[in-house]
Amino acid sequence: MTKKSITQFTFSDEEKYLFNTIATCATGLGYPCYIVGGYVRDKILQRSYKKDIDFVCVGSGITLARKVAAALPGNPFVAEFKNFGTAHFKYHDIDVEFVGARKESYVKESRNPVVEDGTLADDQLRRDFTINAMAISLNADDFGALIDPFDGLTDLDDRIIRTPQNPEITFSDDPLRMMRAIRFASQLNFDIESTTYDGIKSAKERITIISQERITDELNKILLSPKPSIGLYYLSDSGLLEYIFPELEAMHGTDMIDGNGHKDNFYHTLEVVDNISATTDNLWLRWAALLHDIAKPLTKKYIPTTGWTFHGHEIVGAKLAKRIFSRMKLPLQQELKQVQNLVSLHMRPISLTKENVTDSAIRRLLFEAGEDLEGLMLLCQADITTKNRLKIKRYKENFEMVREKLKDVEERDHIRNFQPPITGELIMATFNIKPGKEVGLIKDYVRESILDGLIPNDYDKAYDLMLAKGTELGLTAQ
Repeated sequence: MTKKSITQFTFSDEEKYLFNTIATCATGLGYPCYIVGGYVRDKILQRSYKKDIDFVCVGSGITLARKVAAALPGNPFVAEFKNFGTAHFKYHDIDVEFVGARKESYVKESRNPVVEDGTLADDQLRRDFTINAMAISLNADDFGALIDPFDGLTDLDDRIIRTPQNPEITFSDDPLRMMRAIRFASQLNFDIESTTYDGIKSAKERITIISQERITDELNKILLSPKPSIGLYYLSDSGLLEYIFPELEAMHGTDMIDGNGHKDNFYHTLEVVDNISATTDNLWLRWAALLHDIAKPLTKKYIPTTGWTFHGHEIVGAKLAKRIFSRMKLPLQQELKQVQNLVSLHMRPISLTKENVTDSAIRRLLFEAGEDLEGLMLLCQADITTKNRLKIKRYKENFEMVREKLKDVEERDHIRNFQPPITGELIMATFNIKPGKEVGLIKDYVRESILDGLIPNDYDKAYDLMLAKGTELGLTAQ
């Protein structure tokens, strides 16, 4: 890869105006100033990037930010973080952050650095990887020049993740960088350079000092990468997974009894995650794929007459999902409910491929899946990891048959997302009773009768059934 300068890149009008304004303001303050970090990397890779740009100056980043904001149209508000020497504002749709060049040193037991003013060289040395340590000058004497002291261009060309200094120092200083190395490898489909990877293996236990929120953020980014299995494999092989996600690490391995074995559920899960990632960018569908078999190690049993079984792993897995989400500080509301629903139902569609499946079974899946039905079908199709072409063909044909059955029953009975027409409030008002067992019995009876096809999904029919069930329980309509 040849040396580059800013003139070789394409910038939006907003970026051009911003860079020129910053260059003018920095010159006025006597601060050398540079574009740094992921923006530079992604520009070289011609990769789309989030609209955030980092600038480092040899001087006060806060002072420069104030001066730039005052010179820009609209005078954007500057958020200042004096403890870190950084400042941030938004210009149009670009997040802009300034920091003064610095050098850092760490106490081994802490993840909080001792920060001192430094040069550009100091600032580049403290960065995590060579591909993130490149800078573009905004100074008059070399405006647009790429400053690449650790040969990050070559590493981009060779598709390598490498630390600019001894990886033991890099990862000991900030152990989250171990996950960042793996995340970049997963996002960019790069390899991790051998010495750097050995450094991760050596420092893996130090990940325990990092906050759960930061770990989870990196894990989510790995899951959102084009092929998450790259990152998930690295996490396991390096030893990090044992510390950050022991339930997933426990899925490794196979057992053999009497010549009967089962597939390695860890590698199967990685295939399923990759399969669903090829069809959706939805983070929670990817989490559902990651957790769909998470309880197999807990439910594994060998029965001589039938072989290996994992009975109930989908139900146990849905319960385990809540524990995992809670520990990892993931959302415990709608997102968790969606993942639990998908995990608990992921075995159901395959059971509907039988020719004699009843409409009642179809109605129940429609009712229980609700808005998650499309995601459930994506998960079930992603769960097909056989290499046997005939089996793949048969499975796909079966799923098309299930889709048709679901469509036919839904068009006829309108069960999906339906709310039973008889509510608890109506039952209490009709029989003049308070909340109690009878209310639940009547409500469940009406709902089950609709799902079983004994009555249509119709208010009048459901009301008559409510009256009949109430009478059977000794209640009198008012």
